[in-house]
Amino acid sequence: MADKDQDGGVRKGSESSDSLKYSQEIKSPEDKPEREGRSLVTTNHDVIRQWAEARDGAPATVEGTEHGDHFGVLRIDFGAKNDKLRHIDWDEWFATFDERGLNFIYQEQRSDGSQSNFFQLENPNREDA
Repeated sequence: MADKDQDGGVRKGSESSDSLKYSQEIKSPEDKPEREGRSLVTTNHDVIRQWAEARDGAPATVEGTEHGDHFGVLRIDFGAKNDKLRHIDWDEWFATFDERGLNFIYQEQRSDGSQSNFFQLENPNREDA
């Protein structure tokens, strides 16, 4: 598993992306972006859940990507028509997120100030997160 600070810090490893290197770390819901459009990164469950729910997002997995009884690709469903997404509960989503040693890279707002739904999940020790 990737290294992780005790306070929910960002996980770093040999496959860390440039996106991770240039993102501002957010450790709690009280932390704010330095500027609009800034790339952010967190492993904090409260931050991720609040960000998703503010955008009417729900935790999901992609059908057909499971590995035995383990969830496959994790996503957040923002309500787009996608028959491949299956909703799961936040506890299941976060258990898988932590088990895989993922980081949540995201934006609060675009550079023009409008709300952004951009996010990506990154495993800093594997290319195929």
